[in-house]
Amino acid sequence: MFSKRIWLVTSVLLIAALALSACAKPTEAPVETPLTVGLLLVGPANDAGWSQAHFDSMSYVKEKLPGTEVIYLENVYTGSTAHTMTPAELAADMVTKGAKVIIFNSDDQKDNAIKFAQEHPDIFVIHASGDSAWKEGKNYVDLPNLKNIMGRMEYGKMIAGCAAALTTQTGKIGFLGPLINDETRRFAASAYLGAKYCWENYLEKDPADLEFKVTWIGFWFNIPGVTLDPTQVSDDFYNTGYDVIISSIDTTEALTEAKKFAADGKKVWAIPYDYAGACQGAEEVCLGVEYFNWGPAYVEAIKSVQNGTWKSSFELVGPDWKDINNRDTSAVGFNKGAALSADASAKIDQFIS
Repeated sequence: MFSKRIWLVTSVLLIAALALSACAKPTEAPVETPLTVGLLLVGPANDAGWSQAHFDSMSYVKEKLPGTEVIYLENVYTGSTAHTMTPAELAADMVTKGAKVIIFNSDDQKDNAIKFAQEHPDIFVIHASGDSAWKEGKNYVDLPNLKNIMGRMEYGKMIAGCAAALTTQTGKIGFLGPLINDETRRFAASAYLGAKYCWENYLEKDPADLEFKVTWIGFWFNIPGVTLDPTQVSDDFYNTGYDVIISSIDTTEALTEAKKFAADGKKVWAIPYDYAGACQGAEEVCLGVEYFNWGPAYVEAIKSVQNGTWKSSFELVGPDWKDINNRDTSAVGFNKGAALSADASAKIDQFIS
């Protein structure tokens, strides 16, 4: 009787342990390495902007996590004619190719990132931007396999605004904006506040004499027939006395147009966005670029998958103020452009400090 009871208790405990194991969250267990990462880019991988910054970060990931494989797709956005499947369906197809981690790299992909994460609880999802994993936020969704990562670009935009204010000769700064949402409003406001601060404190000028105009094109980049044409918007700025444009779209039209105007003898400048190498090819009119460095945050997220420490989180990662251009530690940086004067460069250092 006693031995039968022991056998019965042991059996019950074993069954309970198996049941708990079966119910355990997939995010609590290490995943075999190396991993395959699927990357959904909202734009082209060579846009010299947002998408290229993400695409190039995968080289850093592979450097720090040898053996990592990356598969990617370009031009993944709502209404894109490049794909017949939704972003969630494209991500699911990546899973069939071995992907264990999927990166949705745009706010435009938010609904699809949530849908995919709900339908694939065993796959780890990183949504660049977004706020679905923010427990205190109005859009919180309880998904253990979803993580939001975004850089604190408010700081980069402040620096860009300062550079613009220190350079403008007309006192008129244009801001080339994408679509309007909470994030883009913050960035426009931050650029203005940085410009106002440096205009007032370093140049000792009246803030009332500083003009700052925002034009929103309607999306992160030009979609003919859908958005305003950023080339035309840039030209309108330059033709009406705005001699510096701060770009907040994914692509480099403001810089390209500045180069054309400068070739015709006009003194104009631009500040591109997102990608550390965005000034390339138009250095003579580029004041600098505020950029994202996604590599370190992605490495940490992927490592957490590998070692079983992954947790759903809302991560706003900022600059390393000891060195904002440190590729291993700083999520947000500012590369000075060749067109930035020596005096303005010194004041930018002071502002950053």
